[in-house]
Amino acid sequence: MLLRNTQRSFSAVIVLLAWIAAGQAGAASRSITVSAPDCDYRDYPITVTVSAPDAARGAVLTHAAGQNIPCTFWRDGGNVMLTWIIAELKKGATIAYKVEFVDKPVFFTRGVGLDQKADGVDVMINGGLFTRYIITGASKPYCYPVLAADGTPVTRNYPMGENEYEKKMKDLDHPHQRSLWFTHGNVNDVDFWLEFSGREFDLKPSDKAGKCVHRTFEALESGAAMGRLRAVTDWIGPDKKKICEDTRELRFYNVANGRMLDWDITIKAPDAPVKFGDTKEGMFGLRTATSMKVDAKKLDPKAGGRIINAEGLTDAKAWGMSSPWVDYCGPIGSKTYGIAVFDHPSSFRHPTYWHVRTYGLFAANPFGLHDFPNGKGKDGSHTIEKGGSITFRYRLFIHEGTTEEAGIAQVWQQFAKPPQVKVE
Repeated sequence: MLLRNTQRSFSAVIVLLAWIAAGQAGAASRSITVSAPDCDYRDYPITVTVSAPDAARGAVLTHAAGQNIPCTFWRDGGNVMLTWIIAELKKGATIAYKVEFVDKPVFFTRGVGLDQKADGVDVMINGGLFTRYIITGASKPYCYPVLAADGTPVTRNYPMGENEYEKKMKDLDHPHQRSLWFTHGNVNDVDFWLEFSGREFDLKPSDKAGKCVHRTFEALESGAAMGRLRAVTDWIGPDKKKICEDTRELRFYNVANGRMLDWDITIKAPDAPVKFGDTKEGMFGLRTATSMKVDAKKLDPKAGGRIINAEGLTDAKAWGMSSPWVDYCGPIGSKTYGIAVFDHPSSFRHPTYWHVRTYGLFAANPFGLHDFPNGKGKDGSHTIEKGGSITFRYRLFIHEGTTEEAGIAQVWQQFAKPPQVKVE
């Protein structure tokens, strides 16, 4: 099935088939220049807001040399958006593009496809599964599995599934830590982090924990360069009453080097003030594959990874520290993989603190100050007043090789300092 830039969801297949030529009735064009004053950019996703005719349903993007650039055409409210991947842009250089709007979708057979299922959404990149956004069967939506570009799972299977290696490594603790998720352990004194009655080895559902309940998908879009989902989630207390809600947008990029996901989430207090309490149990979290975790070397000499943050603190020394990014890398089979998480400068309380553990837990948490080092006497709680909101923005980058080999510091610079864009 061909991949379309529409509100419906489609699976991506393999080879670029065709693009619709410019010159159709009602077509309009714009010039776009992208310059790099601060740093080099490589394999970098860029999104631009452009004006376009109301009848436009697709776009053909070319650069000065006339080469067609696969892009995703999408609408966000009244705005027309274009997303594409810059293969390379050196510091001080400029790339000129021309975009031609057309009145039919542009067809590609390569890109990011989102397929909605009864229990969530499958995310395919160039025909292969990247992840599934699952909305049923747990106390919160989560992504599982999460796969590297070569198809290797980089997050733990348990409790969704088990394998013999995880059993051998005794990596069956904390069943609420489901692959990749977002939630918090103290919201108006309700624990949304905990899912079961015990934190380890107990799979009896808790009647005291809150639930983050998927309400609706506001957007599901596929495209050559990027696919996205936007969902509304209600945070429901044990008394079945809503405490707050969030709107989360996940963008999945068709980058050549690894896998990249942006997770933007805005938490709202529509009915009453909402207090996010000071606890280490939160928020944007993942559980690494068993062999990647630092402690794995205790049971398997071929296993065991490394945690490192932007300041160079490693392993247990990185726990509870404030930093713009952290990378958790280690062996899976015969190769080294890493998962880097970046906290955007516009994110609430940037640079965030990190609840990142040598047993494989990896979470960004701006609220857990009193639990973290040097936190005695501090209070990291925050109250969202009625009608207010707070926003968090994270980028997750799955790579092969070590932190240094993958150039994680440079990937962070690209995320923090986007290139300059001019639309005419």
